[in-house]
Amino acid sequence: MGPGCLSPSLLLRCRRAAAALGAARCRGGPLSARPLSAAVRLRAPQRPPGGGEPPRAGGGARWKGVVGAGGDEEEEEAEEGEEEEAELEELLGPSPLAVQPGAQRLAVVHPAVKWGPKKSPLTTAELQIAEAVALVDTLQNWTILDKIIIPTKNPDKKFIFGKGNFQFLTEKIKKLPHVTAVFLNVERISSLTKKELEDAWGVKVFDRYTVVLHIFRCNARTKEAKLQIALAEIPLLRSNLKNEVSQLDQQRGGSRYIMGSGETFMETQNRILKEKELKIRNALEKLRRKRSLLRTQRRKREFPIISVMGYTNCGKTTLIKALTGEAGLQPRDQLFATLDITAHAGYLPSHMAVIYVDTIGFLTDLPHNLVESFSATLEEVAYSDLIVHVRDITHPETILQKATVLSVLKNLHLPSHLLESMVEVHNKVDLTERYKPTEENALAVSALHGHGLEELKEEIEKKILTATGKKILTVNVNLEGPQLSWLYKEATVQEVEVMPEDGTARVKVIISNSAFGRYKNLFPNSRIFMP
Repeated sequence: MGPGCLSPSLLLRCRRAAAALGAARCRGGPLSARPLSAAVRLRAPQRPPGGGEPPRAGGGARWKGVVGAGGDEEEEEAEEGEEEEAELEELLGPSPLAVQPGAQRLAVVHPAVKWGPKKSPLTTAELQIAEAVALVDTLQNWTILDKIIIPTKNPDKKFIFGKGNFQFLTEKIKKLPHVTAVFLNVERISSLTKKELEDAWGVKVFDRYTVVLHIFRCNARTKEAKLQIALAEIPLLRSNLKNEVSQLDQQRGGSRYIMGSGETFMETQNRILKEKELKIRNALEKLRRKRSLLRTQRRKREFPIISVMGYTNCGKTTLIKALTGEAGLQPRDQLFATLDITAHAGYLPSHMAVIYVDTIGFLTDLPHNLVESFSATLEEVAYSDLIVHVRDITHPETILQKATVLSVLKNLHLPSHLLESMVEVHNKVDLTERYKPTEENALAVSALHGHGLEELKEEIEKKILTATGKKILTVNVNLEGPQLSWLYKEATVQEVEVMPEDGTARVKVIISNSAFGRYKNLFPNSRIFMP
């Protein structure tokens, strides 16, 4: 926001103040010429001439001031809503961390750790740089000029690499034609390291945090996703602030107070960041409450909830489309195509209606702050009846990807029964010639070609019946009574065997404990057969 510009929320407040001032002048000249008590008296119900009580609502005569006051309250509520919307727009405005729009020509550099705790035994440098390339390929108009793997003993030191390797890398980057940036494939680099590297290489330097955040920004569609991205930026903004203040102190020889405010530049900026973080968290809390209300409504209708989770681009959306037959779902072959929770209705073999929830995908070395920012979205998983963990079984890092997903799920502090009852799905078996199940109880499917879907639905149904406490039973109903229509409305009817000789039917149903209790109270004489 440049000098002389007002934020949308401040602009709205100014307009409201101007409107109030204009209204006051219309009522009786300049605002200062009217005593405050007169303004108050306009809002207070007056006794009618001749004494007596003010007319009550529903009486023949109504005092116009009361009606006007009600109108003012409605206007104030509408204005408050507009102000909230303006503040939300301000929070979701252009980010100072956003990568400049337009084409990027990059060198992707991966620091290959030789040994020590930073070296993962489940992957290789070649596979790690391949994932970095896949992240870049997700972004439109981003081109990779070169992929470089450089060994390092300690990726946490200032220049990441040793002196000789750093010099070799610098020369290689400077020889690349029209290079605009370097993507350093590490989780996060400090603002000081970032500045040193940019000075040495003469181009912008991005880490995984920056690139993943940029992908999130490009794919975010809802206000909630955009707010969560804005929340994830706060730690980065704080880190950049420290570096900025450090540079200012070196240039000016110490901190400076801001024109009599009693605050240093650092204190002022920190306060602004805290206020912004609080506003974002409050806005997310409001959205969380709305989602909680929707969840309660679903619970009342007793639809079982199945959360479909997995590593990014493992085929979650494709599997949900195959299970539900929902034509509107359009899976995309790219990382982080799904950022928002989406719900999709489907049916199990018994004709039981369920809801499949599509969730955000996970990634190795995804910064903790980024995962934490999306906890509002991921909390939906805790209220599921079942988790389906989808794995791309053809991926060379499938074991590492499984470990990543399970690690994130454990950090979400999910109920133990959800983790223990989880269904593991090995997807994309059509792409491997000799598939051999590596885990017991894992189900092999091809979401794209429909292979193994019936077995998966049967397993889901078995787990859902256990998790929800639903019963499969047979009841004898009188066809002239209301039992059959009641069962169709309140339970899942599987089979109806009509016996015309005595005007009854044997009805096989899936019914919840609460519905079963209501049925027994309404129809105490009905015969019930348990399997």
